[in-house]
Amino acid sequence: MITDDTFPVEPWQVREKTLDLDILAQSESVFALSNGHIGMRGNLDEGEPHGLPGTYLNSFFEIRPLPYAEAGYGYPEEGQTLVDVTNGKILRLLVDDEPFDVRYGQLEHHERVLDFRAGTLRRDVRWRSPAGRRIALTTTRLVSLAHRGVAAIEYVVEAVDEFTRVTVQSELVANEDQPETSQDPRAAAILTKPLQPVSHDSDELRAVLIHETRYSELMTAAAMDHDIEVPGRVEKNTISREDLARTTVICGLQPGQKLRIVKYLSYGWSSLRSRPALADQVAGALDGARYTGWQGLLDAQRQYLDHFWDGADVEVEGDPEIQQAVRFGLFHVLQTSARAERRAIPGKGLTGTGYDGHAFWDTEGFVLPVLTYTQPNAAADALRWRASTLDLARQRARELDLEGAAFPWRTIRGQECSAYWPAGTAAWHVNADIAAAFERYRIVTGDESLEADCGLQVLIETARLWLSLGHHDRHGAWHLDGVTGPDEYTAVVRDNVFTNLMAAHNLRVAADACNRHSEASRALGVTTEEIAAWRDAADTVNVPFDQGLGVHQQCEGFTTFKEWEFTDETQFPLLLHESYVRLYPAQVIKQADLILAMHWRSHSFTAEQKARNVDYYEPRMVRDSSLSACTQAVLCAEVGHLELAHAYAYEAAAIDLRDLHHNTKDGLHMASLAGAWIALVAGFGGLRDDDGVPELDPQLPEEIVRLRFRLRWKGLRLIVDVTHDEVRYTVEYNGDDTVDDALTIRHAGADLTLTVGHTRAVPLQPRRALLPAPSQPPGCSPQRRRG
Repeated sequence: MITDDTFPVEPWQVREKTLDLDILAQSESVFALSNGHIGMRGNLDEGEPHGLPGTYLNSFFEIRPLPYAEAGYGYPEEGQTLVDVTNGKILRLLVDDEPFDVRYGQLEHHERVLDFRAGTLRRDVRWRSPAGRRIALTTTRLVSLAHRGVAAIEYVVEAVDEFTRVTVQSELVANEDQPETSQDPRAAAILTKPLQPVSHDSDELRAVLIHETRYSELMTAAAMDHDIEVPGRVEKNTISREDLARTTVICGLQPGQKLRIVKYLSYGWSSLRSRPALADQVAGALDGARYTGWQGLLDAQRQYLDHFWDGADVEVEGDPEIQQAVRFGLFHVLQTSARAERRAIPGKGLTGTGYDGHAFWDTEGFVLPVLTYTQPNAAADALRWRASTLDLARQRARELDLEGAAFPWRTIRGQECSAYWPAGTAAWHVNADIAAAFERYRIVTGDESLEADCGLQVLIETARLWLSLGHHDRHGAWHLDGVTGPDEYTAVVRDNVFTNLMAAHNLRVAADACNRHSEASRALGVTTEEIAAWRDAADTVNVPFDQGLGVHQQCEGFTTFKEWEFTDETQFPLLLHESYVRLYPAQVIKQADLILAMHWRSHSFTAEQKARNVDYYEPRMVRDSSLSACTQAVLCAEVGHLELAHAYAYEAAAIDLRDLHHNTKDGLHMASLAGAWIALVAGFGGLRDDDGVPELDPQLPEEIVRLRFRLRWKGLRLIVDVTHDEVRYTVEYNGDDTVDDALTIRHAGADLTLTVGHTRAVPLQPRRALLPAPSQPPGCSPQRRRG
């Protein structure tokens, strides 16, 4: 576990006070920079030592065969793995003839700062070489949010005590060696030299390398250029070859003199464009970056983030760790999506190769709710990417002899990449999760154009899949058999409650959308009879309930499964230590499943049912998934277990800053980082939107004395300010003067009309827990905050 000795608790940044090589890989993930198109791990500028080198382009992947001990019909044959592309971060420094390496000489000072408001990674170093030469080094790195294909580094070397000859080697390096992966199936596959050289070129201080993948046939270009400032004489030259380009700068510095290099980088890739066109693209991006200049890039970065924080910031008084962590999470969620522009949002963002760089249902389920309320244009782009893969989803459904479209459980381009059917293809709920994300975007933003452009087809084809999968029994109840819900330890079951309720929602939403777009839906072959069949299935869906226990069954018969026997020797995560033949028939839950259903389909449960369900399922959830803690925080808060909810909120928020799951080295957990916002806003703020209106019912745990957050709703901005006594609602225009002058919300179950430009204070309505706070499985209590 990483402590605050490594990363002090500060509200607007993550600062590493000293360099700890034992957690170098974790810090590389934490200090990663991205804009959704380019991703750069926080590797040291000189390239070594490193935990996991990584520079990524969104959706740039290689194909690899999926191994099966025994193949089966409908199993995907190929996987997709994110490629570590050409590394432009490297600037090697030689002091006289000795290379600067933190493992040699004397490292007198080393500090790195990730600044959430500036959008930069800054590094300050003081180093004495083995020969006694002292230098000061300051670097600042950014991946531009304003310029999609651009990154830049300012590199400043100063001689401290005596005349020093300084040599800087600024490089582009392709096909870097990768460390061996662990046995953890969540880690990435190794690709050996995945980039095949196409061309290379250099001129003065500029160079470009172009490569392509062997099997996915994608071509990428990386280019660099430099500005150099130094007093006195300087020698400089640039060379290039297939996998390396290098600009060398040599100068002499008197004490107090500085060499300043600004390195501009540009990246692009395509599956269609020619080599000359791709080369021209990165050259044009470099020209634009140099025209803007280093200070211009910094100013544009700050302006972009000022606008974001103005509409997205969450303020927490009383818990400085959660305050830092929720801003850290929002910053990385923005970075992974801002300029993704109709490409996937991976589960690890562009911070590492965990999960092979795949996108999951996490995107629509956890990341897009945050973006819909804070950065809706990014949410719209992500939904357009899903819609762009609809033909592949239709093809997958046909392969499985089903109607409609079957969206993949894990993918980069849109094809199913899971080699494990029970927790992959059988997790059909991904279709409904996508449909729910389209509907949430329409309701929250008021933008009907996305549904008309591409959402309608997605809603229709996902509805058709459900009708193809489900069936009515002789009593008229509608069932879904052979499905896996969010809990991957309970697979291929009948009537998973989460899946059934989400499918019913998908069917109703599709029917309503067809009524809104009647001509377009008829053109897509939708008939009145088909819509009626959707509504009938939704209205008669079976929702298993154990009358004796008074709780919902996660799936049919779940409460009769064998109880899991926990001992002091039980090792977590269970999937690395127990066989599925033991996990599947037992009442042991990897992640929130029925609990998630009570969050997303809140109005399908009574308050008493929620309280009893939380009480029953808490002792059975081991949270071997990072998706669980934020959902448990939301429901524990709703049923009155506020201190337990606080502990879960901390766990969701601090998962990577404190490396709580011991795999931050592979990349950050984007869904859990988004979950920090969800835990605070939906948990302690009480936000629900599944009834078509913004509902809020704030409750605060004892330690948090004030919570303030912002939401976008149909062109308005709603500011919610919560203390233990009252809630203050303020409505403002959000740059759109065509919206209404008032907003009606639901506060603590009662309608409340708010007027634009005014603040209204109402009493907080405290809730009492119906049942005592539940226990957790041995060894699975949430990570508590330190005092």
